[in-house]
This record gives sequence, structure tokens and C-alpha cells, in this order.
Amino acid sequence: MYRNVRNKSTIPALFAQTVALNPDKPALIYEATGEVWSFRDLQQRCHAVAHWARDQGWTEGDVVALLLESHPVVVALWLGLAMVGVEAAFINHNLRQHSLSHCVSVSGARAMVFGTEMTEAVSEVTDSLRPDMVLFRVGEQKDEETPSNIRAQSLDTLLSRSPTHPPSYKLRKEFHDRLFYIYTSGTTGMPKAAIVVHSRYFRIAAFGFHSFGLRPEDVIYTCLPLYHSAGTIMGVGQCLLFGVTVVIRRKFSASRFWDDCVKHSCTVIQYIGEICRYLLAQPEFVQRFRIQRVGEFYGATECNCSLINIDGKVGSCGFNSRILPSFYPIRLVRVQRDSNALLRDSQGLCIPCQPGEPGMLVGRINDVDPLRRFDGYADRDSTSQKIAHNVFRMGDSAYVSGVEGKAGMAAIAHAGGQIDLDAFLSAVQKALPSYARPVFLRLMPSVDTTGTFKIQKTRLQNEGFKPQDTSDKIYFLNSGAGGYEAVTDELFRAIVEGEVSL
Repeated sequence: MYRNVRNKSTIPALFAQTVALNPDKPALIYEATGEVWSFRDLQQRCHAVAHWARDQGWTEGDVVALLLESHPVVVALWLGLAMVGVEAAFINHNLRQHSLSHCVSVSGARAMVFGTEMTEAVSEVTDSLRPDMVLFRVGEQKDEETPSNIRAQSLDTLLSRSPTHPPSYKLRKEFHDRLFYIYTSGTTGMPKAAIVVHSRYFRIAAFGFHSFGLRPEDVIYTCLPLYHSAGTIMGVGQCLLFGVTVVIRRKFSASRFWDDCVKHSCTVIQYIGEICRYLLAQPEFVQRFRIQRVGEFYGATECNCSLINIDGKVGSCGFNSRILPSFYPIRLVRVQRDSNALLRDSQGLCIPCQPGEPGMLVGRINDVDPLRRFDGYADRDSTSQKIAHNVFRMGDSAYVSGVEGKAGMAAIAHAGGQIDLDAFLSAVQKALPSYARPVFLRLMPSVDTTGTFKIQKTRLQNEGFKPQDTSDKIYFLNSGAGGYEAVTDELFRAIVEGEVSL
């Protein structure tokens, strides 16, 4: 880290060193087509993107939004833009309508590149984009298939005419300067654009490579979305910085997972917690494989308090040094159960948790230390909301991680009469990605509020979805049946015992 600070390194410069070592080695493999890009191929495609960006008149600090499904071209786009200092904003391709337009807007993007598979989603938000927004389309599409309100140039055509030699441009950015933006999931509000600097990209990728014992000859299989830091930094970063071959799948498939790994001779798989649960449900996982090593970590794109489990400790939430606590100052602190507000002692400092006690993970902020800095979000208000003061000692500041995700319930004040649940679900599906849709609905005569008219959630959270605890009607989104159905005692039991999946 400190050598790269001294050398004023950037991710494009470090990638160029990797290419020089293995120009003809496979860098990226697209599982859907079997297409193989060597490191030289990838670099030349990045150069073409860099020349195209310069031809558009974009300068360092300008932003271009990317709205595409996972494909090697996504890597060429953001890395090529970074070669000339233009910053990509990775838009979650599951977003629609207001959430989508919000993410494009907060990035301040001057242009958007979208895949043809996203055409309908783009047409829904075109009128809400800035008037001077320039649109570029990736992939083949017939003119009659393009909605009349979309005027997009074919990026494939433009890049085919673009030179593939390095651009004659000297990048002014350095190791701590902005590389791109990755958005939070938006499960507790609108997604926030987290700032990723070059040093953070290197830190996350290098952490994965060295902590989990990866080798340049490994082949990594990733089916994680490239708009997510796990896919585009922890996964693809092994390719760009350490010469590892990465197999990219467009989307996760439990039934195809192991066949893909065998087909491409993968030695490393990348997963997020839920994926392992799906794989465990596949019989061949238990019968055929002896997984020798599992490495786990907790982190967020923007956080400064990652945790790691590299010694196979079952049930561990991570490791924190008792010998050198000042080297990486992170801590679990007590919070109020209902509001998650940080609890304070008589001196006004946060209260550390005891062993086995749940709490909130915080990390002390140090702007001059690449391991402890918090670069925040594109929106300053969102940045300030994630910072607490007087945490470890008076006068300090710390990043506050947040709370774990849960299956959402929407409590609706409903005076009576019929409610069209199918119409409600249809509207929700158009406006929200799948993970943000309420799994449970609770219809109430009125919603509890405090004296200052804030909604009281604690009682509802404690009662959950158990039908015996309330006379309110509770519904469950049965994805298999494609609609909401009333929660009965039998359905409640089936959900709790895992017979019905969320």
C-alpha cells in the first residue's frame, strides 16, 4: 500500500504491469459464449474505450453511468475510462423507474452506456434524465425495437473505429484519487453512490489475494454482479492486479454452477452468503466435493472496518487483533435495540461489547491512513450520516457500519374493504428490484406513531409475521405461486421450519 502511495500508482498503471508479464494468458472468459479475452485483448479494448472517451471531450472527474448485465465489456468500459481519469458509476441493472433515475442523477453523469437488454428500463426514465445526457448502446438492436424516446449511439460501432494503442495522455490522478462509484443496495432507502478510490480498489483486491492464498495460476469463477464491489473488485481485481483468470457468468444459477466450474477448470469460487445456501440445497455439493478451504470476510464498498475469517472458525463473525488493536482500530459497540442508536457511557464515549454480545461494528477514521480512511458518498449528507464522533476517545470520528438485512414487511394503514393484492404486487415489481419488495404485508386500521408523529416500528418488529399475535391480516409473497397469500398457522410453521423459502 505505502509503496503504491509513494509511486503515485493507479489501477490502470498496475494493470499495465500485469499485462506485460502475461500478455497472451486468458484474462476474462465469458461463460455464456465461451469467449476468451487475453490480457492483451483486454488492454487493447480498454485503449479503444479511452480514445473514445477523449473524443467525447470528457475530462478527468467527469462521470459516465454504466447500466449493463455482467459481461467482460463492463471491465473494458470502466478500466478504459479510468485510463483518462473518467469515473464510471455502476448502476444496478435491477433498478427501475424512480430508483434508477435517482442513481443516474446523484452520480452527476454526463453520459450513460446501457446494454440492449436494458432498453425498456432506460425508456422509462429517459424523460427524467438531464437534458444534455448522451446515451450509448452496447449490443445489437434493430431500429424498430428501439422506443421512440431513446436516441442512443451504437458504442460497438464507435469502438470498432477507435485506436487500440495507448492514448497519448498523462493521467493526473494518483493512488488516493477517485476511480469509480459503486452504489449501496438501497434496502433501507435510496441507493447511495459510494466513492471508490484507486487505493481502496487495490486494498480490497490485494486483501483477497494474499489472505486467502490465491495464486496467479488460479481460475476464479464469479457469478456475482459486476455492479457490486464483490464482483468487480474482489473478483475481477484478481485478474487486473495479479494475473488470475476470471470466468464471468451473466447471473447465478445453482443448477449450472458446478458444471461451469468443471468446464472451465476453476480452482476458486466466489460467493456471497446466500449463494452457499442455494448450493447446499444441490445434492452434488455434499456428495462430490471436499472443499479444503473456505475464506470469509465482511465488508462494504465504502467501509474502513472489514472483518476476516481465514482459519475456518465455524460461527465466527471475524477477527480483531488483541495484540495490535491500534493498527486496525475496529470495535463492536453497544446500541439501543429499537433504534440502533449508539449507547454512551458517563464520559460520552461508546461502550464496547463483551464477548458473545451483539453490537454495531465501527472503525476509527484516519484520512491519511489508506486502511482507515472513509471516502464517503457522492452526496455529502449521506456521508455525514455514516460518521459518529467521540467513539473510541473524545474528539475522534468513526464509520458506523449499519444493521443486517432482513426480509421486509410493509405495514399499511387500511380502513377496510377489499385491497387488490395483485395490482399492488404489479406496481411493486415495476418500481422496485426483487430484494427491495416487501416479503410480508400487514394491513392495520392505523399505524402507531409517537407524540411527534414518528412511526413506531418496534412493536411490529417484535411481533413479526406470527398470525396468533395479532388480529391484523398478514400476507406472504409466495414467489412460486407468483402472488401474496394469507399467512395461516400452517404457512407460518412451514416458513419457520424452512419448508417454504423466502
